[in-house]
Amino acid sequence: MPELIDTLLTGGTVVTMDGDGRVIEQGAVAIRGRDIVAVGPAHELREQFAAGETIDCAGCAIIPGLINAHAHVPMSLLRGLVADVQLDVWLLGYMFPVESKFVTPEFSYVGTQLSCAEMIRSGTTTFVDMYFYEDEVARAADEAGMRAICGQSVLRFPTPDAPSYDKGLEYTRAFMQKWQGHERVTATVAPHAPYTCTDDIYRAAAALAAEFDTPLITHLSETARENKESLQERKLSPVAYSESVGAFSVKAIAAHCVHTDERDWAILSKHGVGAAPCPSSNLKLASGIAPFAGMLAAGVNVGIGTDGPASNDDQDLLNEVHLAALLPKGVSGDPTIVPARQALALATSLGAKAVHLAHLIGSLEAGKRADIVVLDLRALHTTPRYSYAPDSIYTQIVYSAHASDVRHTLVDGRFLLRDRQLLTVDEERVKREGQAIADRINAFLGERESNLLDKIVAIGGVQQAEIFEVQVKACIADAEAIAAALNGPAFTITKATERTQYDTYLMFADPARGRVRYREDHRRDPGARLDPKSTLTLTVPAAERDDFPHAVLLSRARYTAPADRSLRFYREYFQPEMIVEVEKQRRRWRVIYKDEDFAINIDRLVGSTEPGPFLEIKSRTWSFRDAEHKVALIAEMLEHLGVSEEQLVKQEYVEMEAKH
Repeated sequence: MPELIDTLLTGGTVVTMDGDGRVIEQGAVAIRGRDIVAVGPAHELREQFAAGETIDCAGCAIIPGLINAHAHVPMSLLRGLVADVQLDVWLLGYMFPVESKFVTPEFSYVGTQLSCAEMIRSGTTTFVDMYFYEDEVARAADEAGMRAICGQSVLRFPTPDAPSYDKGLEYTRAFMQKWQGHERVTATVAPHAPYTCTDDIYRAAAALAAEFDTPLITHLSETARENKESLQERKLSPVAYSESVGAFSVKAIAAHCVHTDERDWAILSKHGVGAAPCPSSNLKLASGIAPFAGMLAAGVNVGIGTDGPASNDDQDLLNEVHLAALLPKGVSGDPTIVPARQALALATSLGAKAVHLAHLIGSLEAGKRADIVVLDLRALHTTPRYSYAPDSIYTQIVYSAHASDVRHTLVDGRFLLRDRQLLTVDEERVKREGQAIADRINAFLGERESNLLDKIVAIGGVQQAEIFEVQVKACIADAEAIAAALNGPAFTITKATERTQYDTYLMFADPARGRVRYREDHRRDPGARLDPKSTLTLTVPAAERDDFPHAVLLSRARYTAPADRSLRFYREYFQPEMIVEVEKQRRRWRVIYKDEDFAINIDRLVGSTEPGPFLEIKSRTWSFRDAEHKVALIAEMLEHLGVSEEQLVKQEYVEMEAKH
C-alpha cells in the first residue's frame, strides 16, 4: 500500500545538487511535513506514495532553494539612494548618515518584508543577514516563512539601536535568547568588520556565538584599501587578524573576501569559514572581483550573496550565480573555470556548507528540509532545451534562466510562492509602506544636498569656530621690512611659524551656498609637528564692507571640521561646480596689539601669475562692534608696518586664482 505524503512535485527535471550530482529527467520529489522523504523517477514515486496533492512540473527544473549567504535586507528601503561613487563616499557620506536618522524598528521590519517578497519571487529560500534592530528582521522573515540567519550588527561606535558597543552586545544576547531553538530563524551576532570593531568586540562576539552555537558573521577584505590599512596597522590581513582574535574559533561566515590570497584561503579552509562574495555589489562599488576559482581550489566553502539592495540593487540570486560563472572566466582568460554546475552549487549545496546548514538544506535528498524551487524553463529565453550532455541543465539554469522563471517556492514543504502568486507577504501593502519611508528620506536628502553645513554635519566632526573674521590683504615689496617692524615696540609676538599650505576650494555656482576649503597644513619651523594637519572649512565668501576702511574683508558663518578623509572623498561627496587650488608658502606671527590677538601672515603663492609677497592681517571676532574695533586697530597696524592704501588687495586668494 502506498505511503501517505503531503505533496508530490512530479514530471520535471530534478537537479538534486547531491554528492553524486544526480539529475533525474522526468523526476519527482516527495514531501511529508517539512521534510523531503524521497527523490527519484516520477513513475517510481507515483507508485510508492499517495500524495495529498500532486503538482505537475512538466517543462520545469526542480532545484534546491537558493541560499543568499550575505545580505542587508532592510536596506531594500535604500535601493537607488546613491550610485556611481566610491565605497567610502557611499558608506560614510550617505548610508551611515541616513541610517543614523531613519533606521528604526519599523524601518527594519518593513524593509525586510519588502526584501522577503523579492527573494521569494526569485527563488531564494534562505538568507544570511547583518543589520540593525535584527529582532525585527527575524520577525518579518518568520512571518514570510523564510529560513534566515539574522546577525545583529555590533560596531565600536554608536549605531541606530545601540549607543555603545557594550550595549550592542547586551541587545544581541537578549535577541539570541529570544529566538533560540526556532526551527527556521537563527539569531546570532555580527561584528561588522575589523575596521569598525575592536579586539574585545570580536572576542565577545565569538564567546556569544560559542555559547549559543550559532555562526559569527562579519565583513572581511572587501576593498584593497581595507587590506592595505590592515597590513599597515596590524601587520595582518583582515582574515589573519580575525583568526588572531578568535573569530574563527566558532562557526563563521565572512562576507566578500574579495582581496584575499593563498594564505587567507588556507586560514578560511582550515577553520571551515564560509566565504560569501557578492558579485554585483562588489562590481558596482568597484571593490573588485572575488577569487572564486582560487578559493574553491583551496577548499574554501564558498557561497554567494547579494549584499544590500542599496549597493546591488536587487536580490536576484540567479543573477549572482550567472556573474560568478562569467567573471572568473573573463579575468583569467580560461573559459573552463567555475563551470555552470559549480556556479549553481555556490547558491545551493556549497552555499549550504558556507552558512553551516548543509545538514538541513542545499540539496534535494531524503531527510533534508523541503526547501525547493520550481523553475519554468518554457520561456523564450530558455528555449530550446538540449539534453545530450549531462551538464546541459546547469548550463540552461545558470546562463539562461531569470528570476521571473520561478514558478513555485517552498520552505519546509510550505508554498511561499505558488504559480507565481506570493502567499505570505502582502505585496501591495509593503510597497506602500516602503515608499512612505523612502519619501521621508528623500525630503531629508533633498534639503541636505543644498545645504553645505548639513552635509558637513552628516559626516561628523563639525564645530563652530567663529562667527566673524576680519582680514586685510596687501601686496608688499619688502617682506623682511615687515618682519623687522613686527619686532618693534608696538607688537608682542607670541608665536612664529613657517608652513606650506595646500588649499583646495570646492565652489558652487550659487555663492549663497558658500564654499568648502580643504587644507593640508605642513609646518616647516624647527620643532614643528611632523604630520600635516588637514581641516575642512565652510565659509560664505568674504565681502568688503563699505563702512569699513582699508578694504577690510569680513567672513562670517564659518565652521571647521577635522578633515579625516581624502580630498578625493570630499570632491565626490560635495560635487562642486568648480575647484580652485591655492598653494602658498606662509610665515605666520601670532601677535598682541593693544591687548588684542591678531595673526599676521606673509604669503607667497606658488605657481601663480600673482605670486606676491602678500601681507595678511586677520583676527577672529564675535560681534559687529568688536569687528569695528579691530578694523580700527588694523588701520593703525598698517601704518606701523608702512603699508599704504594703494597696496591693499580687495580679494581673497581663491578669488585671485579663480579669475585665471
